[in-house]
Amino acid sequence: MNYLLADLGGTHLRLAQSQNDKVQLVEKLVCADFDSLEAAISYYLNAHPLPGPRSCCLAVAAPLLGDQVQMTNSPWNFSLEKLKQGFGFDQLYALNDFEAIAHAVPHLQDNQLQQLGGSNKDAQGNMAVLGPGTGLGVKHLTFTSTGWKVLMGEGGHVDFAPVDETDLMLWQCLQKTQSSVVAEDLLSGRGLLQIYRALCASKQTNVEFDDVAEVISAALSKSCPTSEASADQFLRILGSFAGNLALNLNTTGGVYLCGGVAMALAPMLAESGFRDRFEAKGRFKNYVAGIPAFLIKEAEPGLLGALRFLQLHTEKAES
Repeated sequence: MNYLLADLGGTHLRLAQSQNDKVQLVEKLVCADFDSLEAAISYYLNAHPLPGPRSCCLAVAAPLLGDQVQMTNSPWNFSLEKLKQGFGFDQLYALNDFEAIAHAVPHLQDNQLQQLGGSNKDAQGNMAVLGPGTGLGVKHLTFTSTGWKVLMGEGGHVDFAPVDETDLMLWQCLQKTQSSVVAEDLLSGRGLLQIYRALCASKQTNVEFDDVAEVISAALSKSCPTSEASADQFLRILGSFAGNLALNLNTTGGVYLCGGVAMALAPMLAESGFRDRFEAKGRFKNYVAGIPAFLIKEAEPGLLGALRFLQLHTEKAES
């Protein structure tokens, strides 16, 4: 079976193929360069023809509530049935982009991961996946008699729980202008920017940066103490949240980090307060101390997850 794989976000579309259990012929396209998803897929298939029989899996950064898909951060909208018919796919599946990443996690090898404390993972233990990027994606996985099951939910929107005085200051700052403060308000690109602005206000220093990429760059280069402090506090909050996920489902299979912001701050992770806060669970410190955390280094986890999802459902359809 020949597979077309797509990871569709608000800014970029990644397309790839798989004909022998590996993701290959990956192209990263800018959505704004095309009038529609159909046009982008046609462009890719003209460059990389996909012989039949053919199946397709779309990992989409948008709500999937029926046949018609409206992108959250893009003007694109499309019909899944029309895509299937228009390109002659035998099967076409669509899933949430972060669900796709979760499907990839059980198949990642050691060289695709950077361990962040803890001991060895349980090969069939529960797992948690979180990804601070544009938003905060959260999924859990559990092993069943039929294989890995992704548990759906909106964990990125649970209430933010301050742990130290800086956290409390951030919560107080945000709650002045919004009815509730959720984890995603801190653990995302805009969240890091909000941390930076709040720390500038508390230190009575000028706000030098209006873009999260600039804050990250200044933090990594150590050229701006406030940016560096902001990134460190971000990673501390990330550690607390990741430790909470470990507690929620006893994730002896590991807690896995991905997302653009986490990847960008990777050079700071090991020396940050991430792991200390991960384990700072009072009487349950020993409960989480052995649970490993990992940074996903795989460049295209969404495409890999789309492949695993497609293989799983194709096998079910054929059985």
